[in-house]
Amino acid sequence: MPALMEFAAMYRDREKLPLRTRLLFTFGAVGALHVAAVVLLLLGSAGAAQPLALGLVITAYVAGIKHSYDWDHIAAIDNSTRKFVAQRKDPVSVGFAFSLGHSSVVILAGLLVVAGATLIGQFMEDGTAGNKVLGLIGSGVSGLFLLGMGLFNGSAFMRATQVYWRVQAGAAISEEDLEAKGFVARLLAKPLSKVERPRNIYVIGFLFGLGFDTATTIGLLVITTTASIAGVSPFALMALPFAFAAAMTLCDSINGVAMMKMYSSAIKDPQRKLGFNVVITGISAVSALFISLITLGGFVNAAFELEDPLTTWLGGIELGDAGLVLVCLFLIAWALSGWRKFSQRM
Repeated sequence: MPALMEFAAMYRDREKLPLRTRLLFTFGAVGALHVAAVVLLLLGSAGAAQPLALGLVITAYVAGIKHSYDWDHIAAIDNSTRKFVAQRKDPVSVGFAFSLGHSSVVILAGLLVVAGATLIGQFMEDGTAGNKVLGLIGSGVSGLFLLGMGLFNGSAFMRATQVYWRVQAGAAISEEDLEAKGFVARLLAKPLSKVERPRNIYVIGFLFGLGFDTATTIGLLVITTTASIAGVSPFALMALPFAFAAAMTLCDSINGVAMMKMYSSAIKDPQRKLGFNVVITGISAVSALFISLITLGGFVNAAFELEDPLTTWLGGIELGDAGLVLVCLFLIAWALSGWRKFSQRM
């Protein structure tokens, strides 16, 4: 009992733990999802359906990797990480928490499908009332959250830009000069105060996932349904959403940690990396605002059943592959910063 109470106290104060320990906890949890997927596959791989089950699990894993690079995933994780780093925190689990929340929807839906719940079909089928309601919840929450984060980081970008020109004129700066201040930051302080720890992002990720609007998620559930008809074991079927979740949490966790390192290096060394901070903060803010515009445009189009060309076009934009473009932009900015630092040493 004392050991359990000690563990509970450590869990509550885990943000005070060393960075390496928190990284171990985060990627240990990711590893546990991988183990769960493998164990479920092994338990349900007996008989003639074994090759089919293995192929489906691999397909689900690849789908999870692809889903992690949706632009809304990247923008939500990156902008949240930027906010926490600006508050002098080391948010190692932002990507994991967001992805776990998103995965929870998929695992729950997969469990209902395997259990034979016909109700889930009403939410998966496009055009049904259930599908529309959940889609509006998912798009509404994601659009408003990204709008808030985009405006918050946009305020930080404007301040960093002003500081950059002051430095070019020879003025000295401190870390406080890079904090988001002004009317926008004060306006968003209360709404974003609920997002004060990385674990709060779990709820955001869960609500993002309610829409069932991503092709890979719908495809996974359809595969689960089809495989159940083909005689695949329920254990092997449950391995599909767990494999999807394992892959997505792995990629999102790596992305979150990488962005934490990137932002921390820029903010904690403002004199040397001010230009880099301006660039990556600007990319984060613009991407969040851009995606919120698309998402809220689609939300308005679906909610009011509009037929105008603008919201119809916004609602039809596919953000899946665009996330890779955003990742490439961050990597290019990081590489250029590293090259500049190397050149200065030479």
